[in-house]
Amino acid sequence: MEASPKKPEKILVIDVGGTHVKVLVTGQREPRKFVSGPKLTASEMVKGVKKITSGWKYDAVSIGYPGPVISGKPLHDPANLGKGWVGFNFQKAFGCPVKLVNDAEMQALGSYHGGRMLFLGLGTGLGSAMIVEGIPQPMELAHLPYRKGKTYEDYLGLRGLRRLGKKKWRKRVEDVVNRLYAALEPDYIVLGGGNVKELKTLPPKTEPGANENAFVGGFRLWKPAAETLRSRVSAGGKKG
Repeated sequence: MEASPKKPEKILVIDVGGTHVKVLVTGQREPRKFVSGPKLTASEMVKGVKKITSGWKYDAVSIGYPGPVISGKPLHDPANLGKGWVGFNFQKAFGCPVKLVNDAEMQALGSYHGGRMLFLGLGTGLGSAMIVEGIPQPMELAHLPYRKGKTYEDYLGLRGLRRLGKKKWRKRVEDVVNRLYAALEPDYIVLGGGNVKELKTLPPKTEPGANENAFVGGFRLWKPAAETLRSRVSAGGKKG
């Protein structure tokens, strides 16, 4: 019988975004970052991370990836970054075990405190994920049709905010929240992403997320689901 893999002691969490790549390692409090942009390839991301983490020790890596992920691998290259992500060997590049998940899923896991939670990331695009009793359920709601031949992301993402203006955009956020609440029946909805700050008040049945929760989620990726759930409830988070 094969022995269970040793739980990593120090985890490096990488949050890959359209404007910055942010990193944090177990035991540190201040994240580090560097500029990403539309030409950033997978190999350049690795080089950039190794450069800014010089002196940090880690024995496992979590990566939040801005695109669909199947079985721990990117389905296609990110819309807002460069090429070469599909098929890239991240484990070989970092020299240690790597877990790669969609970036919304990673932030969702860091925001979770029990029951059925829907996460919506209001950023450049629209990230989405559900967590049910500690088990992440990646979702791709962004490109589903919404209104006038456009998608949820067309309205709730940055393009929608710029096109509609803040007042109309806020109304669309509330409308979509209500629709998804009725369809998916979560216990609560967490609104994360950089554009949450543009909401004057949060829609009913929602609570604010925080970008730093992506790092919390990256650390939790290496915990069993039951342990993640216990740690959140015992820390005072509500369940259900």
